[in-house]
Amino acid sequence: MTDTQRLDMVSCYENSGISTPCLDALAREGVKFDKAYTVQPVCGPARSAIFTGQYPCVNGSFANSLAPGANVKTIGQRLSDKGIATGYIGKWHLDGGDYFGLGVCPDGWDPAYWYDMRNYLDELSEEDRMKSRDSQTMYKEGWPAEKTYAHRCSDRAIDYIRSHKDTDFFLVLSYDEPHDPSLCPEPFASMYSDFCLPKRENVWDTLENKPPHQQAWSGPRRFQDRDDLLIQMKELFGCNSFVDSEIGRVTDAAKEILGQDFTLLYTSDHGDMAQSHCLYAKGPSAYEEIAHIPFILWGQGTGVVDTPVSHIDIAATVWDFFGFEKPMMLQGESLLPLVRTDTRPARRDVFIEFGRYEIDHDGFGGWQPMRCIFDGRYKLVINLLSEDELYDLETDPFEMDNLICAEAVSSIRDNLMRRLLAHMDQIRDPFRGYWWEQRPWYTNRTSPSWDYTGYTRQRSEPDYEAPQLDYATGLIPDSLVRRK
Repeated sequence: MTDTQRLDMVSCYENSGISTPCLDALAREGVKFDKAYTVQPVCGPARSAIFTGQYPCVNGSFANSLAPGANVKTIGQRLSDKGIATGYIGKWHLDGGDYFGLGVCPDGWDPAYWYDMRNYLDELSEEDRMKSRDSQTMYKEGWPAEKTYAHRCSDRAIDYIRSHKDTDFFLVLSYDEPHDPSLCPEPFASMYSDFCLPKRENVWDTLENKPPHQQAWSGPRRFQDRDDLLIQMKELFGCNSFVDSEIGRVTDAAKEILGQDFTLLYTSDHGDMAQSHCLYAKGPSAYEEIAHIPFILWGQGTGVVDTPVSHIDIAATVWDFFGFEKPMMLQGESLLPLVRTDTRPARRDVFIEFGRYEIDHDGFGGWQPMRCIFDGRYKLVINLLSEDELYDLETDPFEMDNLICAEAVSSIRDNLMRRLLAHMDQIRDPFRGYWWEQRPWYTNRTSPSWDYTGYTRQRSEPDYEAPQLDYATGLIPDSLVRRK
């Protein structure tokens, strides 16, 4: 996986002028998912969903620098307990530490191959540490491939594959690239010096009919001349093509070592707004630019899947791949049945959320509770402390027209809301409650009730979590979900 790759930065999805030949080859030879979505468009929470199979609000890592709960098991722990070799190489971002991590291998992964960004920095002198965090380094003196984080991660991954070629294994290769500072060697460093990303229609969206928190996020960008705007991000785009070449290097090595006897899943954690809707980076929204991510499965047939899928499905898919029965703690669904059939539904609900950007920082909008449901056409976004959004991506692919109060789609909107509230209850969203449905436009809202649904929702898993006892009897209850 990569960090910060929009769809239009992967040319098999959208040929914007950015080159990714290695990923394009994987797409031609594998299954390309055209409607894949992150669970939360922030580095740590996105990874928490991928590697625990639980939504960020449930696993506890709903912001950067906030580790999952002690009772939450990663897919590495689950697989290693079943006798599968597991390796994790690259950016982790789930230990509660700073951006670089703590340099300590978590339970379930092979410590001989563990290599997070703190380990990388520890290999560098203080002078090179500072240079590695400055994009200008590659212009002033160059930064050879051998000194990049991506290249060193790739080397370790190739060594892992070679040393495990005769056994079943699960390996994660998690690049920080192309995330800034986007250091990369030539020719990538200068590849996009004069390149401008083609502007989407929503670059001219100045947020007049959009939530106030997005207007605050935009700041003065709303009032800049959008006609004269040039989207020039040469470091990001250059590093994007560089990490594509690193993915190709590892993939070629895997084919040489393993032949065709392996499966590869590629994705990215989130995208970048890059001036769409006058916004930058990522944050509390579900716009396509940051939520819609590339997702390719190689080694399980070929084709294109238009059914909506989510990062939450990855852990369940890996679990299914190794032939294990899915426990209730994995909240997604295996995608293998979807790729092994020609009958694929056009509609499937996927869910996106937001809590906050980072625990350590007061800024980035602070706490911005958001819950979103997307069914393949309509996207409903509930911004609890702000105003809500509804988009029809079939008629409005750039999400310009907020239909939240449009009478013509009120029944569709209310049905989406009903399913979203049911989802929050079903997954035990700790922030669920009566206030979510008290939106002025929601015609099916009920009167505020302290008891809300009146249900208790407990969980149990034979290998890791004993059944909780009933408060009134002290005995194991007949049902985990029951009226309190």
